[in-house]
Amino acid sequence: MAEKRDYYEVLGVTKGASDDEIKKAYRKMAKENHPDLHPGDKACEERFKEVNEAYEILSDPDKKARYDQYGHAAFDPSAGFGGGGAGGFGDFGDIFSDIFGGGFGGFGDIFGGGGGRASNAPRKGESIRTNVSISFEEAAFGCKKDVTVARIEVCPDCKGTGCAPGTTPEICPDCKGTGSVRTTQRTPFGMVQSSGPCQRCRGTGKIIHQPCPTCHGMGNVRRQHKLNVTIPAGIDDGQTVSVRGQGNAGSNGGPAGDLLVFIIVRPHARFERDGANVVMEQEISYAQAVLGADIEVPTLDGSVKLNIPEGTQAGSVFRMKGKGIPLLRGSGRGDQYVTVKVAVPKNLTASQKELLREFAASVGDEVSDGHGGIFGKKKR
Repeated sequence: MAEKRDYYEVLGVTKGASDDEIKKAYRKMAKENHPDLHPGDKACEERFKEVNEAYEILSDPDKKARYDQYGHAAFDPSAGFGGGGAGGFGDFGDIFSDIFGGGFGGFGDIFGGGGGRASNAPRKGESIRTNVSISFEEAAFGCKKDVTVARIEVCPDCKGTGCAPGTTPEICPDCKGTGSVRTTQRTPFGMVQSSGPCQRCRGTGKIIHQPCPTCHGMGNVRRQHKLNVTIPAGIDDGQTVSVRGQGNAGSNGGPAGDLLVFIIVRPHARFERDGANVVMEQEISYAQAVLGADIEVPTLDGSVKLNIPEGTQAGSVFRMKGKGIPLLRGSGRGDQYVTVKVAVPKNLTASQKELLREFAASVGDEVSDGHGGIFGKKKR
């Protein structure tokens, strides 16, 4: 198996990168490697998965802290960290608590004791992440998208008990169902007590004699699940839609986590976005710039007439009020800004060129006479 790359290297950031820098790097890498933009490219698909995995860890402060300290081993069950934080310091938290009677309030948390929380207490499930690619128009007006995610769900056969149908678990006789046991040790400070997960029931508080054949006693299964997600109008590239309770199932009766949908907006051929405003360039002819005209301009609502006054200069910007993007939070819409580009005519006929030279002479401009010379200025 290939060795995993450093997560910071995957996103192209340094270890001291800020949350904003990490998010910006993820948006860039996710967009560059999104499978929708590279159909059939397996290498690109693998990079996309790698980028998502890296961001899932580095965007979570707790997971990031564990990764910074232990690297990939922090999330490897065989490494002995168990997905937790401080390894074997839980006992020290209890020792300090017992010696000082809780007066140093916080040693339990510092060393991972967690304030004596039972191992089998209800826990919320982890949130899961997926990505959705949408068009510029879908981002502006909102849409619904079907997404398929792999998530941990409560086993439908045993309803989360882990037991075969018709059987029940036994309350662990060692920990009396709490999932943790206290032990007494002799130390230089005297006899002290510490607590840790019950070895007999592995911290679950129960012993299953006949495991469910579907989940093998785990109480949950990993399955593909299809959801219809509502993307709100005005969503922007890189923002996240949170769908409550659609993440991994909780444990010991805890609630499910959330589904976080990362939005990738595909570029538009004509429009660009600036907040809630739409910006674009529109080419007009030289004659239209000089004499003025009513032209058709594309907007998110379809083509709209725009008046170009006579004497319009290249680079002039016109505002079309209310033709921008709906506000994500609130009512109203942004505006559309049209920057004018004046097209210089090419391949003119001889008569057209002559007319232009006459015009140039009338306003005092020096232009080529077509033979390398200069067509004279207008005489005073």
